[in-house]
Amino acid sequence: MHRIETAKMNRRAFLKKLTRTGFAAALATSLAYGYARWVEPSQLTVTHHTLSHPLIPRAFHGVKLLQFSDLHLGHYDSLKRFYHVIDRINTLEPDLVVFTGDLLHEANRYPHTETVAEALANIRAPLGKFSVYGNHDHGGYGTDIYRRLMERAGFRVLVNEHALVRRGQEAIAVAGGDDMMLGRPDWAKMTAGIPPATYTIALVHEPDSAVETCRYPIHAQLSGHSHGGQIQLPFIGPLMTPPLSERYYEGFYHVGGLVLYVNRGLGTTRVPLRFFAPPELTVFSLTNREK
Repeated sequence: MHRIETAKMNRRAFLKKLTRTGFAAALATSLAYGYARWVEPSQLTVTHHTLSHPLIPRAFHGVKLLQFSDLHLGHYDSLKRFYHVIDRINTLEPDLVVFTGDLLHEANRYPHTETVAEALANIRAPLGKFSVYGNHDHGGYGTDIYRRLMERAGFRVLVNEHALVRRGQEAIAVAGGDDMMLGRPDWAKMTAGIPPATYTIALVHEPDSAVETCRYPIHAQLSGHSHGGQIQLPFIGPLMTPPLSERYYEGFYHVGGLVLYVNRGLGTTRVPLRFFAPPELTVFSLTNREK
């Protein structure tokens, strides 16, 4: 009799412990989901870095270049949050602004293209504003929509071409490649005509393209596309890396003689969640480094 009662007590204790554990797990899952859905996607971060090279002209020493990427407007992201991004960019007072692709999630279905163009036109950048295509900018019959929108906003859309950015008598080159997934990138065309010994920054949406970029006279590549993995777990890493961002997905890398930086982007794709991958604006200070 005693053994039967002890067994029942042990079984009840086990079931209580199991119930508490299950409840705690469900609560933790709910809290994590709420954070990933509603909190982190709104936690705009600004990261500051230095790009240093002997070929950066002295006239560009201290110039601030701001990169933003992957807004994916229309995919759970509101215009209110977008306006906040524009305001934050202007408070940082960049000299040069670059956008590395994926503005609208589905361009042909997005109803506020004129509003977006007007807001982007408010970005102030005395040395110029440049952009390239991402896969979502070409997708959904968006190629022409994206170009018209960005040009109306004062951005030069670079498609396998470059521009010389001048300050006084000196210049750097900003080159832009077409999207690798839905476009026709051409690195040789992109770099053709850049004067020798000109510091060159390439904008290419997909970061894994760096293995090709490093074969050309390009010193730095700025990319997006990865969303920083969008959902990262400690000791595991990113769970969601789109094609062509599996090798390089966040921050700085050295690929041959090329410096690659992968921006985490601002919006979301596939699922409206971010976890340990907050949205990012990146500010680079250009520095002349003596040989």
